[in-house]
Amino acid sequence: MSDHNTSHAPATPSNDPVENVVHVVPVVLPVVGGIMMFLLAFIAVMMA
Repeated sequence: MSDHNTSHAPATPSNDPVENVVHVVPVVLPVVGGIMMFLLAFIAVMMA
């Protein structure tokens, strides 16, 4: 009677932004941590 679309697959694949960032986190966190430690030490030395 009516034309039903029987395809259950999504029209476009899901593009999760979290999945795009997860593989970079193990590199970014130590780098940012090192920069923060350097900046805090620099501030402590300048104020002393």
